[in-house]
This record gives sequence, structure tokens and C-alpha cells, in this order.
Amino acid sequence: METFPRIQAVVPLPGKRLLVTFTNNVRKIYDCLPLLDDKNFKSLLNDGLFKSVSADKHGYGISWSDEVDLSESELWLNGFLAEQ
Repeated sequence: METFPRIQAVVPLPGKRLLVTFTNNVRKIYDCLPLLDDKNFKSLLNDGLFKSVSADKHGYGISWSDEVDLSESELWLNGFLAEQ
């Protein structure tokens, strides 16, 4: 089973994007716009909820609520490197 770097921090950005910092100091931008077509992520249209994102204390993902979250592998594999 492949392992991925854990998440150190997450910051919401304009345009429903996230800046994710991993424990290996790589920073990636993850675009959440495509998720909004999925009924499970519709609640992220609410800016207040979107901005409340937080990293799991063990770094295995991020969450907005008990029902809406993303794994570190999703963010790592589908994020784009942020300019340093």
C-alpha cells in the first residue's frame, strides 16, 4: 500500500482552492470547484463553511464537518505544486 506525506496545514484560498502544506514541506494547491458537482460537497458552496477547513490532528486528511472531508492521498495526488 502506497503511503503519502501527511498534512501539516491547510489554508483556504479564493476560488474554492486550498493551499495544503505537507510534512515533507511540499506545498500544493487543491481546486475544490470540481467537487461542488457532487451532492456530498454541495455544502462547500457556503463560504463560511469552506473557510472553516482544518487539518486532521494526525495529518491524514482535512475536514469541514463530520460529513465533509478529504484524505491526504486525494490532496497529494490531485493537487498542483504551489509556487515557492
